[in-house]
Amino acid sequence: MAKGTVRRLVAEALGTAFLLATVVGSGIMAESLAGGNTALALLANSLATGAILVVLILVLGPVSGAHFNPAVTLCFLIRREISTSHAILYWLVQITAGLAGVMVAHVMFSEPMFSASTTSRTGIHQWTGEFVATFGLIAAILGTIRYRPRATPWAVGLVIMAGYWYTSSTSFANPAVTIARGFTDTFSGIVPLHVPAFVLAQLVAAVVATRVFAWLLAEGEK
Repeated sequence: MAKGTVRRLVAEALGTAFLLATVVGSGIMAESLAGGNTALALLANSLATGAILVVLILVLGPVSGAHFNPAVTLCFLIRREISTSHAILYWLVQITAGLAGVMVAHVMFSEPMFSASTTSRTGIHQWTGEFVATFGLIAAILGTIRYRPRATPWAVGLVIMAGYWYTSSTSFANPAVTIARGFTDTFSGIVPLHVPAFVLAQLVAAVVATRVFAWLLAEGEK
């Protein structure tokens, strides 16, 4: 495997692991300090997640593109900006690193290494929320890389932060994150049996958003 490919995969692994450690770790910390105030806990969780996304994309974007998300990788595969073989490697690394990030968060907060979540997140309203959240994420990425590439890290952090609040699902918008969050019985968890429907909604949204913005941002058309 070429050194450049290895660097990209390591960057994806580090970024996805840090993202999950932040999502889960800040959820545990927020819940423990919020005194039962769920809104306050969600606010803290969303701020930490948005902030770490900005930092990770700024640091690792030049190396791997800072996908940290199989839905984003699927988008760039459809756009033919990443090969099928590299996309598969990205997906494997993202999912594995996501689980590692959950494990690290659990170690930091003296939780069991892995624990199946008991937090129910299912139903058409939540699946719709995941579709909307993922569509919004892809829209933010494609719009900014076309017109304002330096704003992409900030747009991604902000759209996920906002999604915590305006979507019924609290904006997972990431299959690797969703899978990993099935293994934490903490504030940010999701019952493992509810994971597949979330992932399906996210992937469908990624395909639809990619196609819509290929037309919307088409060059040379009036």
